[in-house]
Amino acid sequence: MDHIPQDNFKRFGEGFEGFPKQLPEDVVEYMIFVIDSQLSDVQTRERLQAFQRALATLEKKFLKEYIWQRDSMKLDLTREEGRWLLKGSTNYGDSVADEWLIVWLLRELSKEFPDAWMRIYDTDGEFLLIEAANALPNWLNPEMAENRVWINNHRLLVVPLSKQEEPKPLKAEEALAILKDTPARPQHYPKIDEEAFHRLKNYPTAIAENQHHATLPLPRRVAHVLHTNPAYIAPVVEAFYLRDPIALRLLQPEKSKTPLKLAPKDFVEVSVRFTKVLYAQLLGQKWVPPGIWGDALANIMRKGDKQTSMTQEKAEIGIKVAAGMEMLAQHKVYANKKASREIQLLLDDLESGDDTLPTDAEIAAWPKRDDDEEWLNIDFDEFERELSGKGGPTGPSSGFGDKNAQENLRKMVDRFNKFLEDDEAGLDGAKGLGLDPMDVDNDSDRGWDDPEDSDEEEEEDSDQFADAEFEEYEKAMEKFMALSSAEKSALVDDARELARAEEEEREEDEEIQKLSEAMEAELFGLGALKLDPAKESKKEGKKAIKSVNVDKGKGKVRAEEVADDDDDDDDDEGELLDEDYNLVENMLEAFKGQGGMAGPAGNMLRAMGIQMPPDADDDLKTKGEKA
Repeated sequence: MDHIPQDNFKRFGEGFEGFPKQLPEDVVEYMIFVIDSQLSDVQTRERLQAFQRALATLEKKFLKEYIWQRDSMKLDLTREEGRWLLKGSTNYGDSVADEWLIVWLLRELSKEFPDAWMRIYDTDGEFLLIEAANALPNWLNPEMAENRVWINNHRLLVVPLSKQEEPKPLKAEEALAILKDTPARPQHYPKIDEEAFHRLKNYPTAIAENQHHATLPLPRRVAHVLHTNPAYIAPVVEAFYLRDPIALRLLQPEKSKTPLKLAPKDFVEVSVRFTKVLYAQLLGQKWVPPGIWGDALANIMRKGDKQTSMTQEKAEIGIKVAAGMEMLAQHKVYANKKASREIQLLLDDLESGDDTLPTDAEIAAWPKRDDDEEWLNIDFDEFERELSGKGGPTGPSSGFGDKNAQENLRKMVDRFNKFLEDDEAGLDGAKGLGLDPMDVDNDSDRGWDDPEDSDEEEEEDSDQFADAEFEEYEKAMEKFMALSSAEKSALVDDARELARAEEEEREEDEEIQKLSEAMEAELFGLGALKLDPAKESKKEGKKAIKSVNVDKGKGKVRAEEVADDDDDDDDDEGELLDEDYNLVENMLEAFKGQGGMAGPAGNMLRAMGIQMPPDADDDLKTKGEKA
């Protein structure tokens, strides 16, 4: 049983220490401690406050025009376990550049504060070590790395295992005690440091390179809002990127019965600042604008508005931006979002007259900029050369629009080649990954198809379908977990309301079904729905007719006729029955079965305006009893 992975999870009664904490997807968390035995508690707090001010200064210098994908970097002064520290977290969404910008900021500040010790990690754990995986010693695996990796004085330091120490991750208090009592113990490994921070080589230049400007046609109101605060573009793009049926309905006032706040009209040309990720997200979205939004796009392309003259691509992006801002302003899931509230205030000021829309002359004075989109293009011949390790120098003529992407690809190829050249890394050598069972070629070598093979293929297809469904579920859950508590609450309320409506509809359908089944069972029991009665039932009915005719004194002749009819029926047994005749006969039989009481047959006949007379058999029976 040694091969079974040990999770080291202590259950109740075994020293349970609580469930392991895990960050949401796309979230990076960071903590800063000031460790100096000569500082008092108050001085430590003041030192941390100085760190906050230094971060604000650095942000003003380099991030004046930076647009964060979701959350900006923030450091809150807090007290935990009897000590002061700075702590924060940032949801970076799809922009990994935001995460590495935070690493760069902390690393830069570590030069100014050599007594500051910093931890930074994300959903994957110690992601700096993941970057340096090719340079790590054998003992430093993910299970051991927690609380052992620190940034201090512009270096990456690792707390190594001592000879007496049990191989296990450190607790936070243990790590802080080591840093305070034995500050020389954390080791600097130059190769690990170089590999872990290799993405930061182009900073701070890379901060500006992450931006992209495009001149777009936008409604004057939308242009006014974005000019007031260009950072609104991030939540606007996200609102469009994560649009749901409710958001799309809000774009169509004839369906939502809600007037638009930012109608697609009065278009002007303005320059919009994006990050490359935001621009790529909009560019990659395939969307057919409905109703007046589609009409607005058509008008732009027909140059009906003399103020606009755009390519199809730029016009579509402008319509997407306008629609995204409408969703952000209208959808209640964003009601508690800071950008949504601020946009609503700007619109209220316009309605009240406290603010006015910019004129054409004012807009013409705004700076306009269109950046080259070459970074979106990749020469696939160059891509193949990079994969083969034969790529040429970086630059505009290299076939790669994005130099960082080219460098990261080369890094990946280099690491892969080193792995292939490692004689000690066999099939099971990649950290014990081994082969997947599906990698083994065990197909049949026979000349015919094995029925079991087809069953296996069906199972594989079923598994792939299940995996695809699970991936979609995970993506939806990730997006849900990234929302604020207010946004989650609004979505949950909508889901409950929808579920309640569906439940009421289902209960109504079930009640109708039960009534229908009860009616059907009663009619079947009375024979009203038997369109093809059994021959025995026919004979019994005809015998009754025969006996009635005999009682009336005309029985001999009529009895013979009835007998002849019976013979004819036997001869015509294979002929089709008249369904109308059978239906009427069954209805009469059902009415008779009611015995004069209320029942489904009588009710149905009365509904058709048919008033049935007393049953003749009952009259005869009554006369016979009297006689």
